[in-house]
Amino acid sequence: MTLKERYDKTIAYFEKAMPQAESELHYANPFQLLVAVILSAQCTDKRVNMVTPALFAAYPDARSMAEASVEDIYGFIKSVSYPNNKSRHLKGMAEKLSADFGGVVPEDVEQMQTLPGVGRKTANVVAAVMFGQSVMPVDTHVFRVAERIGLTTHSKTPLQTELALEKHIPPEKIPIAHHWLILHGRYVCTARNPRCEECGINDICRYFAKTNKENS
Repeated sequence: MTLKERYDKTIAYFEKAMPQAESELHYANPFQLLVAVILSAQCTDKRVNMVTPALFAAYPDARSMAEASVEDIYGFIKSVSYPNNKSRHLKGMAEKLSADFGGVVPEDVEQMQTLPGVGRKTANVVAAVMFGQSVMPVDTHVFRVAERIGLTTHSKTPLQTELALEKHIPPEKIPIAHHWLILHGRYVCTARNPRCEECGINDICRYFAKTNKENS
């Protein structure tokens, strides 16, 4: 099977199986999505969605969050992972967003990355989800699933995976493909004990073929 055939079959499967794939984070605008994605680092979307309603009610925009103390922000997010760091990041992000961008989240991923707590993956998530840009955020799920299926080969870094996926997936499909790979990794192609028998693309999956061969 050629690489193009593998991509074509993968995309065709997900288009049929997950036509409406979208983020599981709850948000109402770019600022809320940015905050939620910062909070989601090494934390479940479910946990983030539990803390953001009260957080957003208290700080509905960048200016109100910028005026809050780190301690006050911590009080709202203390149940997420790394709340101390994330409290500082959120306040710093809100301050810079207010000072440099008038409180409006920039659409440019490079500008977004000048905000505290915002790395390449976070910026790409906001750009893809909120602004429909053809950028591929790579988290642990995307990194793992792409390598297992065979969309990438011996990828060493998230950036290598990002560039490979962006090269081979049609630009207009990249934003939703991000969700396909995340959700597949979250619920089927899990890190431990992947549910290969339930997977709709195990017939083209390199990992499944290798596992079957080792067990035969």
